[in-house]
Amino acid sequence: MVDILAVASEMHPLVKTGGLADVVGALPAALAPYGVRVTTILPGYPAVLAALPTTRTVARYADLFGAPARVLRATLGETRLLVLDAPLHFQRDGSLYGDPSGREWSDNWQRFAALSSVAADVAGGAIKGYAPDIVHAHDWQAALTLAYVRHGRRPDLPTVATIHNLAFQGRFDADIFPALGLPWSAFATEGVEYYGGVGYLKAGLYYADAITTVSPAYADEILTPTHGMGLDGLLAARRGRLHGILNGIDTVEWDSATDRHVPVHYGPRGLAERRRNRRAVEKRFGIAPGDGPLFAVVSRLTWQKGMDILADEIDDLVAMGGRLAVLGSGDRGIEGAMLDAAARHRGKVGVLTGYDESLSHLVQAGADALLIPSRFEPCGLTQLYALRYGCIPVVAHTGGLGDTVIDANQAALAAGVATGVVHDPGTREALHSGIHRTIALYRERETWATMQRAGMRADFSWRQSAARYAALYHSLLQERTPA
Repeated sequence: MVDILAVASEMHPLVKTGGLADVVGALPAALAPYGVRVTTILPGYPAVLAALPTTRTVARYADLFGAPARVLRATLGETRLLVLDAPLHFQRDGSLYGDPSGREWSDNWQRFAALSSVAADVAGGAIKGYAPDIVHAHDWQAALTLAYVRHGRRPDLPTVATIHNLAFQGRFDADIFPALGLPWSAFATEGVEYYGGVGYLKAGLYYADAITTVSPAYADEILTPTHGMGLDGLLAARRGRLHGILNGIDTVEWDSATDRHVPVHYGPRGLAERRRNRRAVEKRFGIAPGDGPLFAVVSRLTWQKGMDILADEIDDLVAMGGRLAVLGSGDRGIEGAMLDAAARHRGKVGVLTGYDESLSHLVQAGADALLIPSRFEPCGLTQLYALRYGCIPVVAHTGGLGDTVIDANQAALAAGVATGVVHDPGTREALHSGIHRTIALYRERETWATMQRAGMRADFSWRQSAARYAALYHSLLQERTPA
């Protein structure tokens, strides 16, 4: 049995802002059949502490970045957890990363340095009887763990860093470095220093024994200046340690035949039942029934996701006969543009701002097509949920979107393997073309149903991806084993 200490800032079903939480939540169970046991350490946000039935204190800190803290051990079902109960850092109103007004917490550097330093302590033996074989850090909030490990009590412990989105890097001014408790030798290009400041994700990528991304295409894209976000040089130098492993989804949580969040269950042979779910979506969003397809968005409303492009295209979408349901929040300007479009097209466009996990399931089970016009997308999970639910994804050809959706070109349609519509990224013209093609396909009922069934039968479970992670872990351990 291989013991993994996973370090992350969020985990479904406890706390979630995006796909990171889904991946961190699903991997432990997916890895278990491969002889891998995962313990995940998380911040003690109010929602996390409230969800745990029982806890036991396994470590204490008199002064963790300015205040007392403790580490709690807990289980949630079969999931093994360690929770950093540090009220000064994590017991606060607002989101996981920002205050109620949407501004990032000014002490995020300190909050996630606290998480990372404690995770490294745990890896080094701070909890009696627990000594993980590998540390696996997810995204910038956990990446500094690998610097603490390399300069800690078990410097040879194998480590993995996973990039869920390279755009978020955890960059801070150099003046925080003395407070981190790392040796001065770590403040160097060969360490945590990044363009004169401190880079949390950069540190993780430098110190990691293996780097993974969440899709093969994204692993290639981040080696280029266009998508490398300033880290392409470091990543290119570490190319031999970089692995693109496609995300999977929880096929129990996301199953159209059993989903507790939707009124009518169905499978590939019962697609007619989706009509009743579509009516439920229309009612929730104030959209009138119609003959044209019901498009949907379940997304952060941001530039990265291409939502500004979609906002500009809504008038044409309606003119072509489509309708649109939008669930999401993000950039205030984009939110405003979406709400203005809903006001212009009452009964055709509905917008609900915020995030609602249950409603996101209903949207996937009732909408005809899901729009994902991202400028870049490391993997994306919403298109995988869409495929599983017979909701045709209309996606930009970038990152994991291109890896997972088979475009309805002539050859794919003839072979019966097409699962969606893929268009070029980054322009309104390309999105317009994708929507136009989708509406034309929708009118060919047999072709549309064939695409739905092909998507629903595709295997996007964690089975294959978990096997790749397990193989990676074993290879790292073999590197450490003397010949």
